[in-house]
Amino acid sequence: MSNKKKHVHLSDLAGASQLAVGATLGIAGLAESLHNKIAGSPGTAGDPVQGRARAISKLVYDSVRGIASLVGDATNGAFSQFEPILNEPSSPEREAVLAALNGIVGDHLAASGNPLAIPMRLRRNGQPLTLEREALAAAISAPASASSPAAHDKLLVLVHGLCMNDLQWTQKSGDFEAALARDLGYTTIHLHYNTGLHVSANGRAFSAVLENLLQQWPCALTKFAILAHSMGGLVARSAHHYGMAAGHTWPRRLQKLIFLGTPHHGSPLERVGNQFNTWLAASPYSAPFTRLGKIRSAGITDMRYGNALDEDWQGVDRFAHLEDLRHPLPLPEGVLSYAIAANVAKKIASPIGDGVVPTNSALGYHKNPEMTLSFDPSRLWIGYGMNHWDLLSRAEVHKKIISWLE
Repeated sequence: MSNKKKHVHLSDLAGASQLAVGATLGIAGLAESLHNKIAGSPGTAGDPVQGRARAISKLVYDSVRGIASLVGDATNGAFSQFEPILNEPSSPEREAVLAALNGIVGDHLAASGNPLAIPMRLRRNGQPLTLEREALAAAISAPASASSPAAHDKLLVLVHGLCMNDLQWTQKSGDFEAALARDLGYTTIHLHYNTGLHVSANGRAFSAVLENLLQQWPCALTKFAILAHSMGGLVARSAHHYGMAAGHTWPRRLQKLIFLGTPHHGSPLERVGNQFNTWLAASPYSAPFTRLGKIRSAGITDMRYGNALDEDWQGVDRFAHLEDLRHPLPLPEGVLSYAIAANVAKKIASPIGDGVVPTNSALGYHKNPEMTLSFDPSRLWIGYGMNHWDLLSRAEVHKKIISWLE
């Protein structure tokens, strides 16, 4: 098989087919609901002609759903024969599209068994790692770049944010990882995961992956740290919580945890989206369109307040307009925790923060003392004149991270 990286895989066609069928069914349901709301308006409900029209429209919508389901079944059957050859090299462009799609509807992709769903795994240079001692030794023996030596006893795991992937982090950070290996002796490994799942689900899975990684690491570790961007910081905090609860050993071996623009207390963008959906529901004519707002993933709705635990979202309608129901989750004990916030203002902090995450949220501040994250002030830093994604690429940020890792 050719090693040329593909923009489109056969599995993508199968996954896109499933999404297209699902979209057709969803739109049919939306149209039918809107039709029924209008048909049920005062002055039309008792009209016999209108009654016959509603019966005919139901037949039409049922037919659309039936045809879409048949097409989906036939397409899935046609693509099933190609499953043995779906493990093809992937282009950065394809990876970026998949990351965005998983961030938006990743929970639906996973629940429906769609091949477009990203499985959680650790990667190095974009290649999945096999968590077995010999395989890891072979994988980390190759340096991250020709100019940087291979390192083994110092490990840094990087965790990307919502709708992103590890390749995008590497592309934006330039030679940052090479400098970590060359100057500090760190081996860097990336977590690749479906950001559309609940943060707590990813946190629990990440904990299990880290436990396996450290058990299989081919030599004794002297340093172990995690660097997380945006949502990745919530996943890391969640992982530490569930790792301690499960009796894993890696949380007690973790020495440093660095957050870049993490919405510890949520992002106003998701709160605005939630409010807009509430307004739509206020009218019987716009209410059917709230289905469109409910397409967004569990990972996105977790960003409203920064949910990191199961109990933060279980038993409630995640699309309802509710207050912050989170349970306090302090910073990990015994771990040196650091936070960097970006701010679009050049000198004085702007209320909008980095354009995605407010500065106070990124630094862990909260009006409720029980929710405030107690960072040592010396381990906080604000990058002015930066947006949320500049945190991955700006030299000032890299310099600060390196100084903390030293």
